Formats: sequence, structure tokens, C-alpha cells
Amino acid sequence: MTRKDGSLVPDADFRSYYGRQVIKTPVWKQPDVPVYLFVGGIAGASALLAEGAALAGLPTLQRTTRLAAAGSVAVGTVALVHDLGRPSRFLNMLRVLKPTSPLSVGSWILAPFGGLSAAAAVAEVTGIARPLGRLAGVGAAALGAPLATYTAALLSDTAVPAWHEGYRELPFLFAGSASAAAGGLAMVTTPAAEAGPARRLAVAGVAVDLAAERRMEHRLGMLAEPYQQGRPGRFFRAARALNLAGAIGTVLGGRSRAAAAVSGTALMGASLLTRFAVFQAGLASAKDPKYTVVPQRARVDARRSSAGGSAGGSAGGSQLGTDVAAPAG
Repeated sequence: MTRKDGSLVPDADFRSYYGRQVIKTPVWKQPDVPVYLFVGGIAGASALLAEGAALAGLPTLQRTTRLAAAGSVAVGTVALVHDLGRPSRFLNMLRVLKPTSPLSVGSWILAPFGGLSAAAAVAEVTGIARPLGRLAGVGAAALGAPLATYTAALLSDTAVPAWHEGYRELPFLFAGSASAAAGGLAMVTTPAAEAGPARRLAVAGVAVDLAAERRMEHRLGMLAEPYQQGRPGRFFRAARALNLAGAIGTVLGGRSRAAAAVSGTALMGASLLTRFAVFQAGLASAKDPKYTVVPQRARVDARRSSAGGSAGGSAGGSQLGTDVAAPAG
């Protein structure tokens, strides 16, 4: 049958060969990887907050955030090594630095950050070599933002549809979520009189988090479904409620230590749920072939429309076969 556009090739739908997946589901473990995403964000943002506290002359906030950075990156390293299966696999990633690989770059961010944040925390607690500890803290702060956001680039660099197409917003989502969580942790562990910068960071982080999430849902169209449905959708809705409650409590609670503890805990819970939601939404999009095939078809149609004519249509049909078959191989 000839279609209106003159092509003899029928429209493709989202079904794959015998309903099988078009791409493989990532084999990363749960809860290892979501926990690593969560504590890595706290570590990076806490290092930045610690240096800000040092510049502002807030010694208690400086101390708690340096300990938070060192402790969080230690937990994250354990989670990462557990996911890899053997410590040697992490060490093997440090043999070569590949600027084009987010995984390689991330390993080279994590390793020095861990050493620098640990040195800064030890100097803070023991009082030994404080100038060197301060220098280590500056180095950790310089790596803080990359540590908190490189995992977004790592996820976006895969073929998983919900992650790959969210490449514009995921770094902002992770940065905002990390800032809210780090600010929340500092609010819980620091006297209210010195926690002003933590409160401001937390509220700003919530604003960035919610704005990035909303922008991603609108821009991704059909690919936003994995973030809105099932368990990821429930996690995102719970995280949104906790973020709003935490931000409102932070603003209205003022210097109340009780309000700070409740609000900070809510913000950390929201950040953890956000990481699980993003991770599980990616797995769901990989398992359903329509999230791979339908966007590919849309891109092919767009190229065919821009090329124009039946020759462009034939080329588009050929490309569709290549696009769909390649990930399965």
C-alpha cells in the first residue's frame, strides 16, 4: 500500500523483535549506585560550604562541613567499590585518564577529593598542620562542584533514553539536590547561630532542584513518563513534598534548632529519593522498547522532513533500520 507521502514502507511503531528490549538494562547495583550518587553530592557541596565557612570565620560550621565532606566521600567510595565487586577495579580506572570518558574523569575527581577532604578533616579535628589542612580544604572545594555533578554526565553519556535525553537538566538537578542535602546536613549538625550560610544554600538548592525537574518534565515529552509513573514517580512526588516542606521550615523556622533538625532531615530525605527516582526511571526506560524506538522515529521523521522529497524519505527509512538495530547489537 502506498502512503500519502509516496513511500511504500509502512510507519514503524514502538514494538521490537518479539517485544524484546532494544538496549540492555544497566547492571549497576541498588542501593549501591543511588547511595553513591547521594553521598557524592553531599560531599562535594559540603566541601564548598566548608570553604565558605572558613572565609566567613564560622569555625563550627567549618568543622562540621569538613567532617561531612570526608565522611560522605568515604561512604560513597565504599558503595562504589561494592558495586564494582573488587577494590582493584576502582584502582584500574586510575591507570589512564580519558577526558572523553565521564567515568574516567569522575574517578580522577573522586580519588584526589577523597584524599584532600580527609586531610582537611584530620587537620580540623587534631589541630595538626592547620595551614596544610586549609590548603587541602581549598583543593577539595575546587573539586566539590565537579564531584557533585559529574555523575549526571555519566548517566547522560549512556544509551538509556531517560538519562541520555535529560543531559541538559540532570546536572542542574543533581547540583540543586546536592546543595539542599549538604545545607540540610549542616543545619542538623551545626548550632543555628552559625548555620546561616547552610540555610541559604539549602533554600537555593531546593529552588534549582525543583526548577530543573519541572523543566526536564516539560522538555522530554514522552520520555518524561518514566520519571512520572510507577515507583520513580512516587519517589519524585515524595521528594518534591519533602523539598517544599524543608524549604518552608528553613525559612519560617529561623534560628530554631528543632526546626532546623526537622527541615534538614527532610531535605536530605528528598535528595536521597531524587537519586533513587532518577536511577530507577532510567532502568524503566531501558526495559521498555518504545522509549528507544519512538524518539528515534521522531528524529528520523524530522531529518526526512528537513531533507524533503521522496529521496529524503527513503534515506530516513534506511536510517531508521540502522538506528534501531545498532543498540541491540
